[in-house]
Amino acid sequence: MTQEPDQLPAAGSSVPAGSKGTGSKHGTRPRAGVPVWRTGKPDAFLAAAVDVARTAVEGIAPAEQIGEHIGARSEGDRLVTHLFESKLPGYLGWQWYAVLTRNSRSKVVTVDELGLLPSEDAILAPAWVPWAERVRPEDAQADEAADEAAGTETPSQAPDADAEQDAADADGEQDAADADGEQDAADDDAEQTADEPTADRQDADQHDADDERERFAEAD
Repeated sequence: MTQEPDQLPAAGSSVPAGSKGTGSKHGTRPRAGVPVWRTGKPDAFLAAAVDVARTAVEGIAPAEQIGEHIGARSEGDRLVTHLFESKLPGYLGWQWYAVLTRNSRSKVVTVDELGLLPSEDAILAPAWVPWAERVRPEDAQADEAADEAAGTETPSQAPDADAEQDAADADGEQDAADADGEQDAADDDAEQTADEPTADRQDADQHDADDERERFAEAD
């Protein structure tokens, strides 16, 4: 649709055609995202087709969400937009619209477009601003201060980590030493146990030898 910076009053209004609009918004700069309309008187036949426009809007929204007829706005030759109050929850200040058109010298109305538009009273999201333009000097300084703080904390934490690792290594070495000591004691006990039967056998052999010498002496 072709749009120009001036707004046309509703059909049937006493405000002269070509004026910039009515209400408290007179003379204000249009908000981004809010449509503005062509100057000029809307096609009288299409402007009178309010019922056709409402029936068309009811094809995309429940009748209870469509409020009063606000007006008819010119979009060009034999091209008129009808606006209706929106009662859709969360869309306060928005307007249902139906664009009507007809051929030259024809009395047949055609629905060209339907939808929902914001008005000057609608709540809209703020205009998008690129990230590079959103960053303020104080934001960059805050990031630098955070980086510096993180850099100063890292060295102080490193000795603590080394000390914990050294303690863990010492505990591991102590456990290994204790295990070696227990193994050595077990080996000594095993050797002693193995040596005891050998000493008994030597004593028995020595006793037998003594008895043998005594027998030889008695025989002589």
